[in-house]
Amino acid sequence: MRTRWINLALAALAGWWVCGAMAQKTDPAEKYPVRPIRLICPYVPGGGADIFARTVAQKLTEALGQTVVVDNRAGANGGIGTELVAKAAPDGYTLLLANSGPMTVNPVLYKKVAYNPVKDFAPISLGAIYFYVLVVQPSFPAANLNDFIAQLKAKPGQMTYGSTGIGGGNHLSGELFNLMTGTQSIHVPYTGSAAALAALLGGQLNYMFDTVITAVPLIRAGRLRAFGVTASKRAISLPDVPTLDALGLKGFELTQWQAIAAPAGTPKVIVDFLHREIVEALKKPDVMERLATQGGSELVGNTPEEFAQVIKNDLAKYSKLVKAAGLQPQ
Repeated sequence: MRTRWINLALAALAGWWVCGAMAQKTDPAEKYPVRPIRLICPYVPGGGADIFARTVAQKLTEALGQTVVVDNRAGANGGIGTELVAKAAPDGYTLLLANSGPMTVNPVLYKKVAYNPVKDFAPISLGAIYFYVLVVQPSFPAANLNDFIAQLKAKPGQMTYGSTGIGGGNHLSGELFNLMTGTQSIHVPYTGSAAALAALLGGQLNYMFDTVITAVPLIRAGRLRAFGVTASKRAISLPDVPTLDALGLKGFELTQWQAIAAPAGTPKVIVDFLHREIVEALKKPDVMERLATQGGSELVGNTPEEFAQVIKNDLAKYSKLVKAAGLQPQ
């Protein structure tokens, strides 16, 4: 009898040891990460999204002791790289540089998008917000925003604004401006910011909503004049330029953001761990300086739950804007 109890006790102890060892072995947070992490950037190298991705990747590499490699997978307005992460293994080793374009504009502007921005991703943290600024040539005969709007209304269908392409932030800013002011300016898409700015400076366009980072040097050089920014607060790099909301267009707000997300199903312990590390990275002075000067952004670290709500809110906002502007899904 005694021998039987001893055997049972040993068996129970062995079972406990095996279960404990297996639990340790399969715990997703145990020693994470144990190999390099791939951060997919759905845009070409050199732009604001790429700068943000590489800055965060460098800081995560330093903090985690594992290399975080930026992998640029551009195409389809950011859709190719975004889809790749949506279909990746949810193990914390493939992350997404999530951009508001493919996450909240593409799904309402295109008929076929191969991912669901709400269901296919685990939000980690919002990272940076980008402002736009309404600019004209210095010679444009309008002393202020009200004069500018009056001139646009006096020439319906004759005034033009440029953008970097259909569905971009500067295009949607222009559509929102038309709706809120009752103007009827014509959208002229270009292949990029440089081409659109060249057309504006050359007089082929009447105005443009440009990103703050590219507009600031031209504004300071006196080659462009700014009326207002599209955010709810003034841009740090343009402290003398008011918001359009403050100038009378109440509720006018259109910004873009960069963030970090993972495939849906990524263990919460890994999401929370990465969230803490990313928020800490965004607080570092050298990160703030680099992203402000090179990326033209203002940093915002929030919780996964708050970021998830931003995605839902923006999807609703852009869906209403696209319908109100009469833009047909492509």
